[in-house]
Amino acid sequence: MSFDGIMTRAITTELQNTLTSGRISKVYQPHKTDLVFTIRANGKNHKLLLSANPSFARVHLTEHTYENPDTPPMFCMLLRKHLEGAFIEKIEQLDLERIITITVKNRDEIGDETTKVLYIEIMGRHSNIILVDQKSQRIVDSIKHIPSFQNRHRTILPGFEYIMPPAQEKTDPFTVTNTDEFVSKISWNEGKLDKQLVSRFSGFSPLIAKEIVHRAGLSVKNEVADAFFSVMKQLSAQEYEPQMIVNDKKEYFSVLSLHHVTGESRSFDTVSHMLDRYFYGKADRDRIKQQANDLEKYLSNEYDKIKKKIGKLEKELEQTHNAEEYQRKGELLTAYMYLAKKGDHEVEVEDYFTEDQPLVKITLDPLKSPADNAQSYFKKYGKLKKSVSIIKDQIEKAKNELLYFERLIVQMDSASMKDVEEIREELGEGGYLKHRQSKNKKKQNKTPQPEKFTSTDGTEILVGKNNKQNDYLTFKLSRANETWLHTKDIPGSHVLIRSSSPSETAIKEAAVLAGFFSKAKNSSSVPVDFTLVKHVKKPNGAKPGFVIYDNQQTLFVTPDEDLVFRLKK
Repeated sequence: MSFDGIMTRAITTELQNTLTSGRISKVYQPHKTDLVFTIRANGKNHKLLLSANPSFARVHLTEHTYENPDTPPMFCMLLRKHLEGAFIEKIEQLDLERIITITVKNRDEIGDETTKVLYIEIMGRHSNIILVDQKSQRIVDSIKHIPSFQNRHRTILPGFEYIMPPAQEKTDPFTVTNTDEFVSKISWNEGKLDKQLVSRFSGFSPLIAKEIVHRAGLSVKNEVADAFFSVMKQLSAQEYEPQMIVNDKKEYFSVLSLHHVTGESRSFDTVSHMLDRYFYGKADRDRIKQQANDLEKYLSNEYDKIKKKIGKLEKELEQTHNAEEYQRKGELLTAYMYLAKKGDHEVEVEDYFTEDQPLVKITLDPLKSPADNAQSYFKKYGKLKKSVSIIKDQIEKAKNELLYFERLIVQMDSASMKDVEEIREELGEGGYLKHRQSKNKKKQNKTPQPEKFTSTDGTEILVGKNNKQNDYLTFKLSRANETWLHTKDIPGSHVLIRSSSPSETAIKEAAVLAGFFSKAKNSSSVPVDFTLVKHVKKPNGAKPGFVIYDNQQTLFVTPDEDLVFRLKK
């Protein structure tokens, strides 16, 4: 289910019940399209996430902590000026549109009461968050500026009048009261009933429309009408059933039970909990993919180059297997030198190295004497024998480098922007990338911050999201008697349990984290080694993040994103 009008209605109702009369105490803007409000309501602090992300626009309460920039963006500063300390008067949905308004009352610099309206428009790439003065209906500012040449219908700039997005000529499904009225909205000879429901009724996404058609069974008028009114009755009574369905192809979220979608169903007690879980990490990964696309390409290209280099070296090593053959020919030519003379192209001799002594032909350079030809074979033998150790050494180094880049590629899969910057720094320090000089030296020398989780029994668990964090976690932050974990022979994160005597639960949950933050995150029965920190060592000259360890035990786990989500909260 997309964030359609029905989903907007469900989350609006939840926010009305939770936040109305609440006081906005803090405003943050962790990303250029996202806002987080801390709101004190009903004796509790709530975090409200508003996102105008083009791919993941949404509104819901969240339990996650978001990293904020050192310097707040201008829009964030403006919202702090107008909204911090303000009381929420009402939260509404405009008709069945994907537009939520939050009306707030506050006092200006001279103490006069003012009313502002925050419009959250959830419309894919056209999503926006706009602050409007209620009295003048003028835009104070918006998270995205839309000049007239981009949109002829309305201009979204400070000082301009706020104009609603163009209305869609659709019927509000909540106003349809009888079968005849419903039947009249559908062209029954046209077919494609699910698409007709989307195009005729406001608030419907394809997922809801397909569910109605599925429940109808037979595509006849009365059955479809009955299925429509059954769904509308549930929605009218606001009997929502927040759930996610996960199958091999994708994840779905809905406030209705979906009978037409197969997969594992997970229920939630609130719409916000469902949305918080569904969007967990998705927007961050999408944002990182865009901003760190160059780094991902570089890592992938380097990995492929090293792989090709190893293949080439292994072919060269294969050729060295002919070294003994060159020595044998040199020996035979020396023994039967009297049979050859300068100008010969080949000579046939008995191979006394073989039991039945067959005749073998030895190719000669006609411009060289038999003795020089023999020396030529001995030189080829000596050169190849000497190159064996060099090639083997190069192959070993290349394989270590391949594993290093493989670890970096795995780390990029779950990296935050902070993690990505640390990976860039590491590559700069290693001479792979041009080292970026930070203007802020304090920021450049910032201590790595491994990600924190809490096991169900309250034990702190740390996870290194890149090599800088892994080395810091294992060799600086840890104590000798704490438990350290890593996937067995699989690239992944270093995991540390901050306890000298962790419970079985903490060890198992830490092992699940190790499996999740590894190359095997989508596998089952992943082997995870655990041992005490004192048994973990870093070899001299090893790449960042590389360690050896002993005295380990192995646990088999299946990575579970839901558990990771719960432990993070």
